[in-house]
Amino acid sequence: MSTVVNSTSPVAKRGDGSGTFRPASLRDVIRSEWVKLTSVRSTWITLAVTVLIGVGLGTLISNLAASRYSTRTQLRLTWDPTSVSFRALVVAQLAIAVLGTLVITSEYGTGLIRTSLAVVPTRRRFLAAKAAVFGATALVVGEVTAFAAFLLGQAAIGSSAPHANLGQPGVLRAVIGAGLYLAVIGLLSVGVGTLVRNTAAGISAMVALLFVLPGLVQALPASWSNAITEWWPTQAGSQVFATHGGAHTLSAWAGFAVLVVFTALVFGFAQWNLVRRDA
Repeated sequence: MSTVVNSTSPVAKRGDGSGTFRPASLRDVIRSEWVKLTSVRSTWITLAVTVLIGVGLGTLISNLAASRYSTRTQLRLTWDPTSVSFRALVVAQLAIAVLGTLVITSEYGTGLIRTSLAVVPTRRRFLAAKAAVFGATALVVGEVTAFAAFLLGQAAIGSSAPHANLGQPGVLRAVIGAGLYLAVIGLLSVGVGTLVRNTAAGISAMVALLFVLPGLVQALPASWSNAITEWWPTQAGSQVFATHGGAHTLSAWAGFAVLVVFTALVFGFAQWNLVRRDA
């Protein structure tokens, strides 16, 4: 026996006392996604890990680097206190990527995705609401992490080495950019998770994008590796929290634009895939 499911499944009761129901609006879906995100322990644990790594490890690295400043000539020549404070973001981005992957793949793993798509048959609306809720959360956490890592990192440097302040050229942009970068990495992981539909595969794909493939590129001839590194989405995007561009790198906002465009393309393909494939 088969059961026919109405594509406009009613989920919300009208407030006019008529007892009738209406399909879920975008506001309803956003509220639902917020409850999903905040009602599981893994969300809070992963967000806490992101902050602890970005701020705690960043402060420790700043302190250690500053203690070596007076004895390392090469360190003095390349000293960039803002960059030093953000070195831990290389690890913190993995934590936010894991959470972004879990936001969608956990629904596939538990089978909840079938219920979600039955309640919200407009699949583009479902994914847009999920991205909006997680993106806003990742942005807030990213900016808090970035500002705390910078301020505590500079305090840890203290008088042991030159330190930076938000009024210096490029510093405020770098701090804000660090939070934006983490948020976009989180959204990219949601798109990747939507495509692969599996937590282990999604996390593996993000590790490859963030660490493995950029590392392998370095084994290529310099003429190839420099060009690929310059335009690799995550490498280019990281320029937004660098105060000084290095050789073979895009400018801060141009590099960030490359990451945003890449994320938008992945998300567009994820939406197309979600609409066409069965849950």
